[in-house]
Amino acid sequence: MADRVTVIGWDGSPLTAAARAALGAATLVAGAAHHLTLPEVPRGAERVRLGSVALAARRIAAHRGTAVVLADGDPGFFGVVRTLRAPEFGLEVEVVPAVSSVAAAFARAGMPWDDAHVVVAHPRTLRRAVNVCRAHTKVAVLTSPGAGPAELGLLLEGVHRTFVICEELGTDREQVSVVTSDKAADHTWRDPNVVIVIGGPVGGPESGGWIAGRDPAAGPRGWTLPGGTYGALGEGENDLLRAAQLARLGPRTGDLVWDIGCGGGAFAVEAARAGAAVIAVDRDPEACARTDAAARRLGVQLHIVHGTAPHVLENLPEPDVVRVGGGGAAVVSAVADRRPQRIVTHAGTRDTAERVGRDLTEHGYDVECALLQSVELDTRAWTEKERSVAFLLSGVLPVREG
Repeated sequence: MADRVTVIGWDGSPLTAAARAALGAATLVAGAAHHLTLPEVPRGAERVRLGSVALAARRIAAHRGTAVVLADGDPGFFGVVRTLRAPEFGLEVEVVPAVSSVAAAFARAGMPWDDAHVVVAHPRTLRRAVNVCRAHTKVAVLTSPGAGPAELGLLLEGVHRTFVICEELGTDREQVSVVTSDKAADHTWRDPNVVIVIGGPVGGPESGGWIAGRDPAAGPRGWTLPGGTYGALGEGENDLLRAAQLARLGPRTGDLVWDIGCGGGAFAVEAARAGAAVIAVDRDPEACARTDAAARRLGVQLHIVHGTAPHVLENLPEPDVVRVGGGGAAVVSAVADRRPQRIVTHAGTRDTAERVGRDLTEHGYDVECALLQSVELDTRAWTEKERSVAFLLSGVLPVREG
């Protein structure tokens, strides 16, 4: 095992005295190509090109001597430190940090970033990173080859965002560009780069917040809000049914939710309040307008699509979870063809519930059905005010082993 491992962050500025001392004593130096050409790298040191951090960690663990790992920005922030400290390598590291690339990007843009979400986009996580950009008004994306500004722009089709693209921060080739998301695919961007994605109102309290990212206390408290918050709601939108549907679907940050038959927008808004990206669909233009008004009033981002399901669903991006609030068995079947992880809907009769449930089962879903009955009381006289009855159906796609 290496006698000593020091991880040095690099942001283009001169190295600190501690970093120069560690590098001068190194017998092995790992880093990207531009790190290994730094004049401070000892001429006699073994040089390891940093591709796979895990492979480099094995080389370092087997090395007899003093090792240094060079990494861009703050190596403890979505960086190499986590891998190097993994138990299988047994490495104890010292860290000499630099300014993170995210902090540098926001500094170049002249923007605060304590209210930003930060995501990493690899080809395997790109879709979830895009969903965060759909759902939130300020996001920093740490990109990678195959998951860069062009790919982000293509997957955000139909959603207007502004990109601040910071290429090769801290180098002589540094460049900052501002483009709209629909134009990002028209360019070739150099790696590494950071993309700041801006959309919708981003203003916050002038005094600043108290927690990084979106303030969880913003807006009224409650997973579901009283129906009066949204004005007139239709059948299938009552508070208790919505709460049960949300519980079955469990929308979360990084998910894309379809709300088909969004009505007054209550479910769509509440899924967005949970951090998910939401596409709300309705054939009624007035329902779309009410949903848009509710989203604006409660400060969430929705993508609203006017059209009739199932045909309008064909060109929508793949969902993680879906609520079918209208359209019946044919729409549920069309949704199941797209294989979301979870589907929830409701039925007014047992026969309809059985028909929908059988179809979900044939599509390979594990199906549950419950009869929900709620009675609202007027607590001034303790008399019955409103009664509702519905069959709640949910389908969960089994997780395949391996």
